[in-house]
Amino acid sequence: MLQKSLTTCAVGLLLVTPALARANDSAELEKIRAEIQQLREGYETRIQALEAKLRETGAAADRAEESAQRAETAATQASTPPARANAFNPETSLILQGAYKDKKNLPNRHITGFLPTAGAPDNTRGFSADASELSLAANIDSWLRGYANLVFMDGSVEVEEAYFETLGLGKGFTLKGGRFRSGIGYQNEMHPHAWDFADNNLMYQALFGEGALQDGVQLKWLAPTELMVELGAEAGRGAAINNANQNGAASVNLFAHVGGDIGVSHAWRAGLSWMHAKVDHRSFSGNDLAAQPITGDFTGKSRIWLADFVYKWAPNGNASYNNFKLQGEYFHRTEHGSLACSDPLSPALCAGSGLDGGYRSAQSGFYLQGVYQFMPRWRGGLRYDQLYRGSADLNGSDIGNTISELADHDPHRSTAMLDFSPSEFSLFRLQYAHDQSMAGVTDRQITLQYILSLGAHGAHRF
Repeated sequence: MLQKSLTTCAVGLLLVTPALARANDSAELEKIRAEIQQLREGYETRIQALEAKLRETGAAADRAEESAQRAETAATQASTPPARANAFNPETSLILQGAYKDKKNLPNRHITGFLPTAGAPDNTRGFSADASELSLAANIDSWLRGYANLVFMDGSVEVEEAYFETLGLGKGFTLKGGRFRSGIGYQNEMHPHAWDFADNNLMYQALFGEGALQDGVQLKWLAPTELMVELGAEAGRGAAINNANQNGAASVNLFAHVGGDIGVSHAWRAGLSWMHAKVDHRSFSGNDLAAQPITGDFTGKSRIWLADFVYKWAPNGNASYNNFKLQGEYFHRTEHGSLACSDPLSPALCAGSGLDGGYRSAQSGFYLQGVYQFMPRWRGGLRYDQLYRGSADLNGSDIGNTISELADHDPHRSTAMLDFSPSEFSLFRLQYAHDQSMAGVTDRQITLQYILSLGAHGAHRF
């Protein structure tokens, strides 16, 4: 319509041009100019009206589309419950573990010469369903990630880990808070299903039980260098290590790790850690030299130095067919404080036990293990544990003269294992151990173990 109008205007101009040529006086020229101006104004008015109508039609179409979108959104919200800002699908995994254990029945099983820190060693024999682990992990938002690991054992549930971890502090820093496995040493951060043997080494059993847990905060820094350099510090209450119940930080840990690659087939990592803990009534039980039961507790300070080293080999970096891992750790622990008899059922026994006074000890030990995958899915490994009882004195005299479990004995054990993994989600293991961790006892142990993984599980540490 607009194009036709413009064409008509042009034709009209052509028709009036000869009239201009024939005009002889100014009055006729003015008349023609007026007519042209009227034509121009008339067509401009019509053009503006058409453009306004076009704009109105477009706006109406936009309003109709917006109304349709609102109606669709309302219908969706009516049928779907509102989602929270941090709604997520967590990474969920379940680890199933079980074993058959053939070993001596030793109700008073212990590691001779060392005050226990996390209960007596396991004395379960025959078939058993070991601790199963349920893990949940997810990004909470763009700043934080959450993780929880629950352990199910004989009808009880334990919160082994439950912490948050930052995602975007930058500059190589990471902050963690809650309950978590301490970053000291090497094996401590691993859950039992990730161990290369069916049980923990004697060193960790004597110091931490299954592992050193920390209730508190951890700050780590990873250096922006080709050589891996990691520094970390922790402060908190600790858990099971010191039995502390106080304000402030009862446990302070520092650690440093360095590592790197040697060519494409070799990798290594070394570390040094320090732990300082205030211990508050950490209980223990044992027998005096007359084989009478006695119960006591320790209050004081515990300091531990740890050194760790790991070496891995895989031809051309491909660990699918063959690989080898050499791992070892050494510790030195000093403790000083006071021991007290705490048997409310036998006050007379406590009165004559001699179990009150100053306690001081300096002890050390190590373990060394190697695991070789000699063909796909098959591995074999050897481990040697050695502890040195060192000095352990009560009121200036050897405490072994008061408690038989703390006699002068250097515990040691040799272990061999063979395992088969049908896939990355399952493992079956046969293990033999020649255990002399108790004075005067040689325990030849055979263990058959299975570990099954269901669901998504994060990659294990180096």
